[in-house]
Amino acid sequence: MSGPRGGFRLARSPRDVTVLDVVTAIEGPREAFRCQQILRRGPGGRENVDYRKACVVSQTMGRAELAWRRELASQTLADIQATVEQRAPGTPDATRRHLAGL
Repeated sequence: MSGPRGGFRLARSPRDVTVLDVVTAIEGPREAFRCQQILRRGPGGRENVDYRKACVVSQTMGRAELAWRRELASQTLADIQATVEQRAPGTPDATRRHLAGL
């Protein structure tokens, strides 16, 4: 099936593709939170200090990013498929028919 930019095809088995793999393929490897080091521009800010290491907000967001990525890495596409098939057995076939325009 084609998507807006031609669609995607898996190069590996769904058992070998994590949700993190999908997010990284679409969004890129950059972190969701990008510290702008606004403390550097504030009172007493210095150019030679990496405020990402001192900023409590940046540290908190870094820990959240790590937890988010760990969770995404712990789930494969096969895991999601199995859960959907268990909770709503007709969904895969209904989705295929819908996408095929039937």
